[in-house]
Amino acid sequence: MIINQNKTKKMILGSLAKQPIPCLTIQSGVMERVDTFKLLGVTVSSDLSWEAHMNTICARVAPRLYYLKQLKRTGLPADDLLYFLLYFYFTVIKPVPEYGCAAWHHGLTVAQSQKLESL
Repeated sequence: MIINQNKTKKMILGSLAKQPIPCLTIQSGVMERVDTFKLLGVTVSSDLSWEAHMNTICARVAPRLYYLKQLKRTGLPADDLLYFLLYFYFTVIKPVPEYGCAAWHHGLTVAQSQKLESL
């Protein structure tokens, strides 16, 4: 098997992350150690907190909320506006914070959960 040295990273999880770990070498170089990485769209950090993932979600949702506000300013009739607002919310905004929530939602702090609900 050929390992791509540029794409291969290592991360130590939990309390072992604070201890010095020997360098791992692959092929002709040293494997890079990272504190966070994105796995299938979910940002995982070495301290197993979900703060980095929550920041990613907020950064992705904020511009979409802006478009929702712009849609509201179009001057459409109330019935049509409600339809478009709901359609836009359920198809464009809601999937972002709900993606992969079965993996990370149980580990949120109260503050993180409130931040997510405020979106």
